[in-house]
Amino acid sequence: MAESQPEARQVYGFGEGFEDRNQLGNKGANLVTMTRLGLPVPPGFVVSIDAFHRFADTGELPGSDIDRELALLESTTGRSLGNGLSVSVRSSGPVSMPGMMDTVLNVADRETLLRSIRDILGSWNVDRAIAYRDLNGISHDLGTAAVVQAMVMGNVGANSGTGVLFTRDPNTGEDELFGEYLANAQGEDIVSGTRTPEPLSWLAEQQPDVYAELYRHVKDLEAYFRDMQDIEFTVEEGTLYILQTRSGKRTGQAAVRIAVEMMREGLIRRDEALMNVTPDQVRSFLHSRIDRPERFLPVLSGLAAAPGAVSGRIVFDNADARNQAQRGPIILVRPETIPDDIQGIAAAAGVLTARGGLSSHAAIVTRAMGKPCVCGAEDADVDPVNGVLRVGDAEFKRGDVITVDGTSGHIYSGELPLISGEPTGELEELLEIADGVRRLGVWANADTPEMVALAQGFGAEGIGLLRTERQFSSPESLAAIRRFILSDTDAERTEALGDLRNLQREDFIKIFRQLDGMPVIVRLLDIPLHEFLPESMVTGDARSEHRREELAEINPMMGHRGVRLAISFPELYRMQVDAIQDAKALVDARVSVMIPQVITRQEAIEIKSHINHSGLRIGVMIETVRACMRAGRLAETVDFFSFGTNDLTQAVFSFSREDAEKEFLTTYLDKGVLEDNPFEVLDAKGVGRLMDTAVYWARRASPTIEMGVCGEHGGEPRSIAILHAVGVNYVSCSPFRVPVARLAAAQATIQGDVGLLATTA
Repeated sequence: MAESQPEARQVYGFGEGFEDRNQLGNKGANLVTMTRLGLPVPPGFVVSIDAFHRFADTGELPGSDIDRELALLESTTGRSLGNGLSVSVRSSGPVSMPGMMDTVLNVADRETLLRSIRDILGSWNVDRAIAYRDLNGISHDLGTAAVVQAMVMGNVGANSGTGVLFTRDPNTGEDELFGEYLANAQGEDIVSGTRTPEPLSWLAEQQPDVYAELYRHVKDLEAYFRDMQDIEFTVEEGTLYILQTRSGKRTGQAAVRIAVEMMREGLIRRDEALMNVTPDQVRSFLHSRIDRPERFLPVLSGLAAAPGAVSGRIVFDNADARNQAQRGPIILVRPETIPDDIQGIAAAAGVLTARGGLSSHAAIVTRAMGKPCVCGAEDADVDPVNGVLRVGDAEFKRGDVITVDGTSGHIYSGELPLISGEPTGELEELLEIADGVRRLGVWANADTPEMVALAQGFGAEGIGLLRTERQFSSPESLAAIRRFILSDTDAERTEALGDLRNLQREDFIKIFRQLDGMPVIVRLLDIPLHEFLPESMVTGDARSEHRREELAEINPMMGHRGVRLAISFPELYRMQVDAIQDAKALVDARVSVMIPQVITRQEAIEIKSHINHSGLRIGVMIETVRACMRAGRLAETVDFFSFGTNDLTQAVFSFSREDAEKEFLTTYLDKGVLEDNPFEVLDAKGVGRLMDTAVYWARRASPTIEMGVCGEHGGEPRSIAILHAVGVNYVSCSPFRVPVARLAAAQATIQGDVGLLATTA
């Protein structure tokens, strides 16, 4: 049987106490742990991740090690392979990838075992596993171990069966066992979704002694691993066996509740509670739900597999899902999902299956992704070939719109009104803990009283970006700014500016009242004037057409905008600041004024000379490379900086965001030229290091100067870790991202500066 003689040992038995997850993977290491703890684990051994890498390089297995461990397994069980002993072969990666790699059961000879181990190691690079790693940011270099374990039979009679359970409800976080049991069946029957199992309470009724033993073991495992566990078990003729345990996938709501309740119970520390919840889970916590669902009659019901509600057009296969998702939300409808469906699930806004339970592939994957899912809708006849979902006499075809409510398990015809989710007491408690840990402040970008109120509700500490160009969107304001642009005389300009001042004053009064003492940074007008004269509104008017032609620019992003516009027309910024001062005289407010697109301190000096900035803090928006390189001199002139990372990223990469994302950025990401979209995740090695340079020189010139970030990166978790390392004072993001940023900022503090700005390429 031996294929080669390895240089070092590469296979380890469960009973040896070797628990290195970097070599055994999660599943293998946990089996060793459970064996050491004395749980009823079928014996076996693990072909290590080191063996995987050697196999990938040479195609050879550590045959002598496998021979030795197989002989020990036969001695332990008192049976030989093919003569009373059969084994399963499963993958065991260092990161959980549920259902993505292969499993081989009922291996019963010296040849099939080797072939099965090769297949399992090779399944690390099957398409669905690669797609899953891409979607979840898992390195392709990790590799997998292979677990060889003695089979126990759940399909040998009524007192036998198989089950999957979570030690707490993975949907809500409630502290009760959540799972399913299928009598006279093997494990693949339940996780594949081909049969719909019974609730776990059925086992408690039919075999109470087995259930009691199971409950005791799984709660011990939860306490040992200090986390909610996902456990597979088999009952063979009344005898219980634990086959595997791992940290369970859970919804955002469940993650928050479990972390907070375990902290209250003393099972985990406060910092562990913060680290046990991901920012994505907080984001998915705020799921949409149907507005007053009692008004609507569902056409179909199934199992509430993953919470949240979403409307979308029906698709029936992976390729169609990927194509149609570009045109709007889609719902993937399948008889049951299999691991190969991972790309379709990723593209879909929600999932519906006719078969499968709460532990099926569809349920586990969508729950982890935060997508609504209904499984086991057994009244549904799903015909993927012809593209039809039949429910009784009703038919829904490809492209028809349905609404999936993964919280209730109901399916509705058509698009229903949805409302956003709301924070719970547990989330507020967790975020309050995060607030006490994090170093970074968390502010919000908001332009209206309604957005300010939303930001306040989510716990923002201030408004880091109020874009005044949004205040020119009313018909009155648009008319006034157009009169200013088209004016031929000083009197016409003065009259237009007076009207604008009055309109802006009223807008600021409303916003300042809503702020109620919260600090706000007002960015003065940034967009070029020609944007107020769109072609559709000037056609046919000779005067307007002529003025638009005069203002037209080849590259407006780098043209006559921001501070450059104010240098040419200082009366615009003077009008805006006067409106702020007018409003501030009526409503007390903590207002700072920010000048965009600055490249030199002389611009800031020039603007300050034209405006009434008494009682106002004056700052600049750092969004050009030159501003970063002159940060020390700028810091001598102004009160604060705010990095505009969106424009700064465009400047550093020489990318136009719209053109890059439309034309070539996807190709760059697919080919690995870039690891991430730099407009979504801050580029640590380029933009981050440039910001680091700016912060260094600014703090040398003015140690107490305040610096923040108001680009979209301010609400993205990985970017927040980079910004923590850079050393800015706060991040500012959209209101809905504030809870995510509060947690991510605390996690960055706990983890510390992790070399994200290292000088390596």
